[in-house]
This record gives sequence, C-alpha cells and structure tokens, in this order.
Amino acid sequence: MVFNYNISEEVNCQILKLSGELIDKHQAIELIKSIDELLDTDHNKWAIDLSDLKYMNSSGLNVLIQILTKTRNKGGESVIFNVSKKVNELLVITKLNTLFKVSETKEEALTKLAK
Repeated sequence: MVFNYNISEEVNCQILKLSGELIDKHQAIELIKSIDELLDTDHNKWAIDLSDLKYMNSSGLNVLIQILTKTRNKGGESVIFNVSKKVNELLVITKLNTLFKVSETKEEALTKLAK
C-alpha cells in the first residue's frame, strides 16, 4: 500500500492527514519538506490525523518524532488524533504515547492546540 498525505488549514492550525503505510523514511521526504516550508511561515500548530494510516513501523515513528520536534522547536505543538488500535499499540509499546499529545477527535486536538 502506498503512503499519502494531505495538509489543510483549519482554525489557525495545520491538519495533516496521513494514509496508507509509512514504513520507509524516503516515503516522507516531500512531507517533511512541506512541513519545513510551512513552519518557516509560522504555521507551528499541527493536528495529525492517523485514521487512515494502516501501518507504521519505526521509520514511521521517526517521521512523527521529526514533526513533533520541528513544531516544538518553532514554539508550536503537534497533537495526533484518530489513532488506530494497531498504531496506538506501537505508541504504547515504545512509550511514545507519553511524548505525544494524543486526542480522540479532531475537535479535541484543535482545542488542545488553541491553549
């Protein structure tokens, strides 16, 4: 399965929707480039929708950590939401669920980013 992403804006936050399988860092080169460009224009609040992300391995986790680090370094924040059971298990096993802010819904994620 192919990896895809879409970035939109809502309530002064960037909504990043990931879909498919994120299993190779090379799949995310364009994604990271797009994020860097938006961060350079002070778009530093990101809600990351994982509802259509079917599978992710350590490379995928690394991409999420890069996004989180980049947004925090620019004075912002990232919140992930709509996490599937499989991906949530991966976050728990790696204890990354304590690093990321996790929300059930987009509305909850946007509320956390508005604070």
